[in-house]
Amino acid sequence: MFFDRLMKRSRTHSSMPTGARNLWVPLALLGATFFVLPLVGLLVRVPFAQLGDLLDQSRVREALALSMFSASASLLLALAFGFPLAWVLARHDFPGRSLLRALVTLPMVLPPVVAGVALLSAFGRRGLIGDALSALGLELPFTTIGVVVAATFVSAPFLIVTLEAALHDVDRRVEQAAATLGATPLRILWTVTLPSIRGPLLAGLALTWARALGEFGATITFAGNLQGHTQTMPLAVYETLQDDQEAALLLSLLLLFTSTVIFLLMRGRLIRP
Repeated sequence: MFFDRLMKRSRTHSSMPTGARNLWVPLALLGATFFVLPLVGLLVRVPFAQLGDLLDQSRVREALALSMFSASASLLLALAFGFPLAWVLARHDFPGRSLLRALVTLPMVLPPVVAGVALLSAFGRRGLIGDALSALGLELPFTTIGVVVAATFVSAPFLIVTLEAALHDVDRRVEQAAATLGATPLRILWTVTLPSIRGPLLAGLALTWARALGEFGATITFAGNLQGHTQTMPLAVYETLQDDQEAALLLSLLLLFTSTVIFLLMRGRLIRP
């Protein structure tokens, strides 16, 4: 029934030839199955009866609270640093812009452990600015702040890439018209630019938050896995999986539910047709 309705709708709204539709729709359904099946498998195998006992454990509550805090804090940092970077990359032409863009977005494709080693090389006690940070009383590795730094490093590029493309497509003539009418740069940003990129901005924020929430490799390398201090939910899932698979399934479900709810709230357009 569902597949019949999907095929009917695709025939109604698509201008592609029938042969092309008959090829792409089954492949699309196969691709959707590939992504949905693991989630269904997780839901089927989860022992829901043990969920209450698991939530009573302080370790779980601490890991969940730390994950929520670190993801939210990294989102604010990504917005504070990422928006100016995206603006410069989209609106200014200067030597080395392509190189800067490549370096800024490189953490998106770096192996997570390599990202953690890079953070240690820069901010660790023996890193490039480790001594300067220590002189200021700042210790980033194996601290809660280190968790936020690691999450920001790997998640902020998602926001930067999204915002750069959106800012590049904004009609500059509207901004110039607002300026000729006496609007200040801040007012132009608030009343013209931001409304024009509202959709991509929300999408970028949602992707950034979700990526930060699920961060694992850079966190365990740079911040460690200290319960109550640096152990986030992904780290708790990994640790629990070693000796209690059912508890790991429950933790995975809790993390999946949390990230899905927040993702949909921040990117409500995903549930619109």
